[in-house]
Amino acid sequence: MMKGKDALVIVDVQNDFCPGGALAVAGGDEVVPRLNAYIEKFEKARKPIFATRDWHPKKTIHFKAYGGQWPPHCIQGTKGAELRSDLRLPRTASIITTGALPDEDGYSGFDGRDERGMALAELLRRSGVERIFVGGLATDYCVKHTVLDGLKHGFKVVWLEDASRGVDVAPGDSARAAREMLARGAKKAGGPEVLIHE
Repeated sequence: MMKGKDALVIVDVQNDFCPGGALAVAGGDEVVPRLNAYIEKFEKARKPIFATRDWHPKKTIHFKAYGGQWPPHCIQGTKGAELRSDLRLPRTASIITTGALPDEDGYSGFDGRDERGMALAELLRRSGVERIFVGGLATDYCVKHTVLDGLKHGFKVVWLEDASRGVDVAPGDSARAAREMLARGAKKAGGPEVLIHE
């Protein structure tokens, strides 16, 4: 993998967040072909690709039964926690696991770690990354938190609007998330206009 300034961060494109899943995002499966196009573009340019996954224990503060906001979803080792089979991740992609401990929500990819225990920010810096492109599920939660944390860690961040979908627990949550991301300094892009640094 050539060191380069750009990286792709795909957020939580898992079965439970897609239609038919335990916490389905409306149109969640629609992000897959768009993300596959970005994967192809980044792979061709030999830029690093990261994919985050929610990976909750059965008992976690994240779930309603234990004081959290959500019904059970993405429980470790279940079909619902698996990344979508039609997401064409290359073997070189790094998987970042979030929310794996009983006392963590893990909304942001920057809260997660790879299989060696390395945090996302450290992995990005080791790869010489300065700018990240973020898309996935869901706009108003894990995508938003990953974008905002990326900015806090000093990375330039581009939100892939066409490759994100929101939960909208309250009507307008996704629109508010979009405004917040842009107000904090993220850029938005989508489709052929996305240019990565060679």
